[in-house]
Amino acid sequence: MGLPLFPPGEDPGPSFAALIRLSDPNRPVPAPTDANRGTVPAVAHGTTVVALRFADGVVMAGDRRATEGNIIAHRAMEKVFPADRHSAVAIAGAAGPAVEMVKLFQTQLEHYEKVEGVALSLEGKANQLGQMVREHLPMAMQGLVVVPLFCGFDLRTGEGRIFTYDVTGGHFEEADYAATGSGGRDARTTIKLGWQAELGRDDSIELAVRALYEAADEDSATGGPDLVRGIFPVVATVTAAGYQRLEEDEVAQSFTALVQRRSLGGGVGGGGS
Repeated sequence: MGLPLFPPGEDPGPSFAALIRLSDPNRPVPAPTDANRGTVPAVAHGTTVVALRFADGVVMAGDRRATEGNIIAHRAMEKVFPADRHSAVAIAGAAGPAVEMVKLFQTQLEHYEKVEGVALSLEGKANQLGQMVREHLPMAMQGLVVVPLFCGFDLRTGEGRIFTYDVTGGHFEEADYAATGSGGRDARTTIKLGWQAELGRDDSIELAVRALYEAADEDSATGGPDLVRGIFPVVATVTAAGYQRLEEDEVAQSFTALVQRRSLGGGVGGGGS
């Protein structure tokens, strides 16, 4: 079955979100009203995610804890996803809408490439995600806030790039590193103290791991490494070779080494070697 046909002037083109709206014009659009304002039940929220540039691209990492108020809702939630071959997106905020936004974003990028025959530019991807966040604003006004973090390897410039967002859909490119979520401030401070322009892959991964560890140490909503259950944050790199998620063993080794240094009184260390 082919794609539906639309009259001139209403063709959604490569926009998958517009295609869905035009295919179902009666689809309800949630909006805040006095009747339902403030009645959102407790929902799971994902927390701290970070991204930092290194010589060959970008490292992105996220903890695994989701909370409902002061209760741990999930201990192994995934917050870092591939957007396409050369980009990644991490989520913070209301978990359900955030995951759905990521799935729609992935589908949108795939749909665009199939319709246009070429992949969307990295800035175009950032713009598309910003539009999705803006369309989610009515739900955000009811308390279901979603704040993503986007990064990728720009094939045109040959470098990694990072974009942050606010609830209105505004997106801003960060020069070297970024963090968001409830533990974002502590994670960002750790990265700020350790980041150097010449950091390589391994040192950048170690710094991202250290940032999440410090965030978990200060923020109860951020989950640290769970050595008993074998649950560790998700860490991935995006380079010219594409998106690559680190193996659990490599992440576990980084955290185990960090915990050992802390237990011996060695602190968290400085920047790259």
